[in-house]
Amino acid sequence: KDGNGGNGVGNGLDGTTSTGRTVHPLRSTWVFWFRQHRLGKVHNYEEGIKKITAFSSVESFWSLWTHLTPPGMLQPTTDYLLFHSDVRRPVWEDPMNIDGGKWIVRLRKGVADRLWEDLVLGTIGDQFEESDAVCGCVLSVRMQEDILSVWHRDEKDTAAKNRIKETIRRCLNLPPSMAMEYKTNNDSLQDKSSFRTLTAERTTTS
Repeated sequence: KDGNGGNGVGNGLDGTTSTGRTVHPLRSTWVFWFRQHRLGKVHNYEEGIKKITAFSSVESFWSLWTHLTPPGMLQPTTDYLLFHSDVRRPVWEDPMNIDGGKWIVRLRKGVADRLWEDLVLGTIGDQFEESDAVCGCVLSVRMQEDILSVWHRDEKDTAAKNRIKETIRRCLNLPPSMAMEYKTNNDSLQDKSSFRTLTAERTTTS
């Protein structure tokens, strides 16, 4: 995998950029996706997802990141999706996702730019102890709020699920009183929604 997605922002196979500079490889290759729902256009969720590019080095990531529109400038309803390259499509039904679920953090408008960057850097930079269990992360820009979610592979692995939750809190520096929600991808398939019908989990100070 060359990590450039054909868009000219990746690194060479020999570990150098096109200018001959040494690159710093990431442990995994990641893929950025984009989805925007336009009013008046009816299509299913997967049809609206567009691949931006793949990357596998620090340099190719920053080449992409500096050209992405910040969350605060995105129109509702828009999603940025960052998933491991083993995930063929960033949807609930994907074989890597189907048995998993997601931790969800709802944000007031105006703070997503910094927190989304912190979450992305934590994900690609292996800050999750359970990094092999993490499938990806998503930013969902909505009218009244912005939503961050971290997807993982096995919702039955309670220990891994809880460690992922605590890593999210640490990466985003969330206060102990801030609600986090969890929803399985199977439940999302049943009600056709990532975020509805949730019971908030509140963590008290330990």
